[in-house]
Formats: sequence, C-alpha cells, structure tokens
Amino acid sequence: MCNSNINFTNRMLSILRDAENEAHFQKLEVLQPIHLLIACLNEKTGVLGEISLKIDLDRTTLKAKMKDTSYQHSTKSVFFNIRVTKEVINVMEIAINYMKRYNQVYVNEGHLLKALLTTNVVDSFLSDENRKIILSLGTTSRDMITHLGNYIVPEINTHLIRKVNKNEFTKLVHFIEKNFSNEWSKTIREAFLLSKPPIYIALDNNGDIVGFAAYDIYKNKKCYFGPMGVALSNRVNGIGYSLLHHCLKDMSDIGYEYAIIGDAGPIEFYEKACNAVVIPSV
Repeated sequence: MCNSNINFTNRMLSILRDAENEAHFQKLEVLQPIHLLIACLNEKTGVLGEISLKIDLDRTTLKAKMKDTSYQHSTKSVFFNIRVTKEVINVMEIAINYMKRYNQVYVNEGHLLKALLTTNVVDSFLSDENRKIILSLGTTSRDMITHLGNYIVPEINTHLIRKVNKNEFTKLVHFIEKNFSNEWSKTIREAFLLSKPPIYIALDNNGDIVGFAAYDIYKNKKCYFGPMGVALSNRVNGIGYSLLHHCLKDMSDIGYEYAIIGDAGPIEFYEKACNAVVIPSV
C-alpha cells in the first residue's frame, strides 16, 4: 500500500489490502469497484459482520459476473499497488469527501460503502433489498454498548480535562455551535439546568475549550454516554479517548453495569477505546 496524506482506519486498510488480494486471486491486473465490495463482505468485524449475515449475496456468483478490464483503460492510485479503474478512483475520492463532510479525520468502511452505493458502480451485483440493508446497517451511525462491570481506568491524560463549571455555559455552547450541531447545543443547554452537569471539557494551553464529553443528559437517558466532540484540529491527540474514560469512570462509580454510546459515528474508535460493540439491528 502506498503512503498518502489521507488517514484510514485499520479496518479500512484491511479492506483495501483484501481488495487487491481478490484481484490477484482472480488473476486480474486491474482492481475494480466490485473488489472493494467483496473485501467489505469478507471483513467479519464491526457492522460488516452483521451485513454479511443479513444479506443474500453469493460471492462466487459475484466473481463469475465480473468482467476483465482492459489494462490500457486503467490508471494508478496512491492507495493501491496495482492499477485500478477510473470508477475506483472516483469511489475513493467520494469516500474521502464523505469523511470530510462528516467532520471526521479517518476514512472508514461506512464512507466506502456509501461511495460504492451512491455512485451506482455495484448496482448490477446487488438486489434492491441488499442495497437497503447495506445502506441502513453500514452507512449510518449506530448505537454501541460497553460493559462497565469490571471497568478499570486506563492510563489517560488528565491534564487540562475537568468537569465544566456553571459559569462556562456560554463558552461551551459557543464551542459546540461553532464546531458541531444545534441538536448537541440544545442537549448541552438542557444539561446546564442540572445542579451538577455531568459534562467534561478539554482545554488547550490558552484555556480555550477544544473538546467536551457528557453522559446521562441525552433525553434524560441513564447509562447513556454522549454527546462527545473534539475540535477537528485537535483530533488524533488522545483528547477524545481521555474525555471518554473520564465519563466512563464516573458511570462505573455510579454503579452502571453498561454504558450505551448513542449514534456512534467512528465505530472503530469505540471498539478499540473501550471494547464497545455495535448493538445489532432488529
């Protein structure tokens, strides 16, 4: 895999490698969009495992329907070690754009699946029902759950992370409205009506807020973590990880056996950070 300035989750890196292996295994010199879809279905972790169980898709049939692509009409990509079709280039660009649109810093399998489906490059391989299943399970935020029964606080950064003060209401709301959504702003506003808002904030060296996390405030749901957000310029610095575990420690101290992480976008982050798992769709 060639290096680029785009960050991929580990699961995405595995998918990209597996897509190359699929092309090599079929003795094809050019990687096609369907190889990316097959690689997603081969991945049994996270929501992709759930998708593989729920869709009716024979990989042997998929491969049989695949057509060889002319080497002359292919191109190079920084993300692959073999040549790819122009459709693959387009899919990767759109997946990256989804990542940026959602204000995230890692391209994940959800971005890739959405790009594959919205560009219609794999339509001939999918039934309408399978398409709906992939869209609903693989391209939207999902609720997750983590067990707190034997919770042990990991080594985390406590410097400049603390509980919010009542007099920081305006400062925090402004930060959230600038960087995130009005829905989150509304949730935080309501939390400040509590005597002790269960909200942590992360500060930079200048005392400015660069992140926040809360629990037990969304629609007054107990055992419910979130929302949490870190300014884009301060991500991949461990701030989100530290904020998460400050909250989980409090929730564990309260006596909660589990924590629900609602509408988790970066699923792989929570899988690694606190062993959370996606709650299966009914």
